[in-house]
Amino acid sequence: MRFIKKKKFNFLSMANKYDLIVVGAGPAGLTAGLYAARYKINLLIIGDPFDSSICGAHLLENWPGAEKISGLELIQKMVNQVKSYGVEIINQSVVDLNKKENFVLKTKEKQEFLAESIIIATGTERKKINIPGEKELLGRGVSYCATCDAPFFKNKKVAIVGGGNAAIMAADLSANYADQVYLIVRDKILVGETVWQEKIEHNSKIKIIYQNSLIQIKGQDKLEEIVLNQEIDEQKELKVQGLIIEIGSEPISGWLKEIDVETNEQGYVKIKKDGATTCPGVFAAGDITDGSNNFRQVVTASAEGAIAALGVYNYLKARE
Repeated sequence: MRFIKKKKFNFLSMANKYDLIVVGAGPAGLTAGLYAARYKINLLIIGDPFDSSICGAHLLENWPGAEKISGLELIQKMVNQVKSYGVEIINQSVVDLNKKENFVLKTKEKQEFLAESIIIATGTERKKINIPGEKELLGRGVSYCATCDAPFFKNKKVAIVGGGNAAIMAADLSANYADQVYLIVRDKILVGETVWQEKIEHNSKIKIIYQNSLIQIKGQDKLEEIVLNQEIDEQKELKVQGLIIEIGSEPISGWLKEIDVETNEQGYVKIKKDGATTCPGVFAAGDITDGSNNFRQVVTASAEGAIAALGVYNYLKARE
């Protein structure tokens, strides 16, 4: 059964109109699309699956049923499964969402789509340090993706900034290529999973520098050195050819400003138990939400996607 099929809605008879549009194509959005398709909801997914932050994970060891799998491989499997249900995924970016008779979504590519319900699954984007040289040397030694760029630093010296899982995994991956890896941690301790901490602490290529931070990145045509806030071995400068910044993320929620979706102080979308937001017809899932006790993992993002799809199913059914 497809919803909004009654003649009084005249909804599915027009181009670019859907019962549901999922914005975001990471684990949350793809899982939401999978469940919605199984509920026979007419839907569209807007987003680039391979721009999802999970694609930057070179190794996942906590995805149920897969002892070891890369983020890229997992996303490809999810895409294939969703498409097997006939769901269309378009690689565009939504820049505006507002509510008229239906929800109106406009993309950066200047297309317009209408929907009766929305699932927000745009996730987060990498935080920047915002120091001199960061922007200028991006792509010339400065990176935000270890999976993408670690192989380019073979037999070189690399610095990783951050103290969480992403930074620890970046250091572990980089050590497979680089001669020396510096992990620069602002705090007194690492905050990643214990199993990952133990792994890098026993790696002779990795030197952990605690209670320090970057204040400048130097280089002419390419990265040459970084400047630390505190001295290490009686100097503040470290000669490196690569710098990977892994200091966390922030929600991609700026495009929601035209509708009444409540967010917390950090900009994460507040959701109810069924994934619903404060705006009727709008649901959210994954890293962009304040759900799952802020435990932002692939498995929790996917779980929220499934819950949001059920929420949409019940919402559309009640309106039929």
